[in-house]
Amino acid sequence: QIGEQLAMRSNPIVTAGGLIFIAASFDSQFRAFDVDTGKVLWSDTLPAGGQATPMTYVWKGRQYVVIASGGYGNLDGPMGDYVTAYALPAAK
Repeated sequence: QIGEQLAMRSNPIVTAGGLIFIAASFDSQFRAFDVDTGKVLWSDTLPAGGQATPMTYVWKGRQYVVIASGGYGNLDGPMGDYVTAYALPAAK
C-alpha cells in the first residue's frame, strides 16, 4: 500500500510510536502510515510538493513533525518555499 502512492523522491522518518511519515508523492500529500500494517492513518495536502525528509522534535513535552515543501521541478505541481509543522496527539 505504501509504494502505490509514493514517488520515492525523499526518505521517510519512523517514530518510536510506530508511525512512518513521508511526503515523497506526486500529489503533494504528507502521509502517516502504521509501521506494522502499512495502512495510511493520516494525510494532509502540502502547499507544494514535499520531496524532503521530514523532521521531528519535542517541545514542551509535545512531539511535532515538520516538512519542508518546495515542489520538484520535474513534477507537475506547485512550487514554493514552505515549512509546515504538525503536532502529534498528546500522550495519554
